[in-house]
Amino acid sequence: MDMNPFSGLGIALITPFNEDGSIDFNALTTIVEKQLEERVDFLCVLGTTAETPCLNNDERVAVMEHVKQVVRGRVPLLLGAGANCTAQVVDGLKNTDLSGYDGVLIVAPYYNKPSQEGLYQHFKTIATHSPLPVVLYNVPGRTGVNIAAETTLRLANDFKNIIGIKEASGNLEQAKCIIDNSPSHFSVICGDDGLTLPMMKDGAIGIISVLANLYTAKFGEMVHLLQKNARDVASGDVVSAQACMAEAEKIHVLFKDMFTLLFKDGNPPGIKYAMYHSGLSKNVLRLPLVPVSSATAHALDDAMEVIEKLSRA
Repeated sequence: MDMNPFSGLGIALITPFNEDGSIDFNALTTIVEKQLEERVDFLCVLGTTAETPCLNNDERVAVMEHVKQVVRGRVPLLLGAGANCTAQVVDGLKNTDLSGYDGVLIVAPYYNKPSQEGLYQHFKTIATHSPLPVVLYNVPGRTGVNIAAETTLRLANDFKNIIGIKEASGNLEQAKCIIDNSPSHFSVICGDDGLTLPMMKDGAIGIISVLANLYTAKFGEMVHLLQKNARDVASGDVVSAQACMAEAEKIHVLFKDMFTLLFKDGNPPGIKYAMYHSGLSKNVLRLPLVPVSSATAHALDDAMEVIEKLSRA
């Protein structure tokens, strides 16, 4: 069994705002409690979906503390703590109260586009100083640089406290290479909702999901079916494994339009609108992010209506 605390269904939490742009802590409580009730396995706090670059330091600390107090140890917590300056990350880890958190998610340095050796040295320095297990985060579409499989595996083999990677390169071949060659303490976590099924089929241990902010129970059902499929394959129960995969594939198809629409106007505008549509938060973002276009909103309305109808069928 995999001992990584960040397996199964993880959610990249949004930060709900009031109409005046302040953080809506009441909505945040409601959202987290709903996700816990619907069997989320872990939460990722202050990631990209949280609009973290648009929060000041006091607000980040307030969100950290609020989520910790709401969760009360019921699921593991992964904290987004990356930056594009190595010293800034190390200083943040040193001076932040990380009690109640189980790991830190460290994104590849963005904008300055380091070489593979620079990436290695960045994560090496952070791993050496981090008091918590480290999960790498590879998202070249946002950072401008890809953490090559060779660099990921080098880090995994050199540092026991680097326990995994959120792989959001969209490159299934790269993800499979990491999965097949990782040491036993290291795991791959999918970072793209639409690739959850193929990546978990190849051996990823879970997903850090945007979609599951809203569809926690249903998307979680797919993830848990895929986990059971992996256990059944390992134990040789072919019939059960095939049944789990067939049910997981049905759920994957259910969300096929949402996988694209949620990100059509960027992230998190899509999920913010979906949460607003469902009465869970206001459709408020911080500049430079703006709400989805009216065309995208109508398309999301239609897709959510289809999901609701098919889920009841």
